[in-house]
Amino acid sequence: MGALISNRNKRDASSQHSPGGFDHNLHINKKLKSSSSHSNISRLGIYPKTWVLREIHAPCRFISGFTAKLSRLYDIKLGLFGDLGNALFSKCKNLREPAIRRCKNVKSDSGCSSIEVIDVDDDDEEDDSGVSSVEVIEIVENEREEQSNNVSVERREIVAKYMELDQKEGVIDLDDESVEKRDTSLRRLRFDIKLLEAKLALRQQARPVKKKEDVENDPFRPLTKEEEDMVAKALSYSNRNKVLVNHENSNITITGQLLQCLSPHAWLNDEVINLYLELLKERENREPKKFLKCHFFNTFFYKKLVSGKNGYDYNSVRRWTTQKKLGYGLFECDKIFVPIHKEIHWCLAVINKKEEKFQYLDSLGGADKKVLRMLAKYITDEVKDKSGKSIDVTSWDQEFVTDLPNQENGYDCGMFMIKYADFYSRDIGLCFNQEHMPYFRLRTAKEILKLRAN
Repeated sequence: MGALISNRNKRDASSQHSPGGFDHNLHINKKLKSSSSHSNISRLGIYPKTWVLREIHAPCRFISGFTAKLSRLYDIKLGLFGDLGNALFSKCKNLREPAIRRCKNVKSDSGCSSIEVIDVDDDDEEDDSGVSSVEVIEIVENEREEQSNNVSVERREIVAKYMELDQKEGVIDLDDESVEKRDTSLRRLRFDIKLLEAKLALRQQARPVKKKEDVENDPFRPLTKEEEDMVAKALSYSNRNKVLVNHENSNITITGQLLQCLSPHAWLNDEVINLYLELLKERENREPKKFLKCHFFNTFFYKKLVSGKNGYDYNSVRRWTTQKKLGYGLFECDKIFVPIHKEIHWCLAVINKKEEKFQYLDSLGGADKKVLRMLAKYITDEVKDKSGKSIDVTSWDQEFVTDLPNQENGYDCGMFMIKYADFYSRDIGLCFNQEHMPYFRLRTAKEILKLRAN
């Protein structure tokens, strides 16, 4: 975030009139004496100092972990060989003529299980970026066992075919050893791709989406004209100092100023997030058959949990989840939601008892192993403290969810976080994206004004 640095000396007050922090019309009559260098330096303090403005940096999107690896392997699958292609290109000029001569002298009785031919652009032809392209033309695989004479005939036909290529085209070294190594690498990459595809399919099956009509009618129900007018009035400048709603159970009061965080391009604040999570819990209590049994910690829980001298401090939050205070045991819940605030970015952690896993959802694709370790330790201490029993969560998965809607700007992370909790508590897939955020802002404002989540 941006920072503003100023000199608090009263003599510098006049420097605030100019946009740059310095008043160019200011006239200073005092002159520096030349008695000593020390006195001259000390007198420099009478001159106004300019404001120093630092550029505001929004969070940047990045790809890591499972998504990056999958993307890399798919690039190879599609023929964009990455580093391998760059290496081939760098040796293209040196290998062109020897490769063509080798094609002319291929012996007919030597066996070959596969031939790989690469088309290299002309030396003089380059794209706008100055990088020539390397394109995989064909990989011919002979998986059937044939007689040696048939293999020789097939090889001669293939070599004759590629000998007709223009001199601009290059042929990779066709000796049996290099071909065998290349085949081994390609088979390994194909296996990795199939393995990652299978893992992705299993993860998607683990989150079955409810019927299509349920998803369309409930989470995406449009606002009525009256509701739109109510939200517009609450977000107007005239209501900034008014108390709009007061939630007695959580003792949270929302003023017009606080509700402004649901305006376009604004960052969500703690009060709005915490009240919305309270409304999600009340929604579950009204319709327990329709929603999972969940617990929603507020935005201060995780900060308190890791605020001890040595980091982790269970005793600081031990009283937050008593049976008397909640009306239920924490470990009776299917899912426990924990908002995570990282200075200027919101994420969501989930203790998923239903599927026995700890989950981390970041709309920018980040991953924080420390958060999941702290929550694993917390739930172990919580069960031990409240029931006297021990629970082993070492076998639970730690999942950094990647197949989720991604944030495409620097201000919607809070909205993504609360909608992750909303959809997970419905036990449906995260079937929304960045385009739904303006609607979700209006809908959240409407639900807060009515103190009822739908």
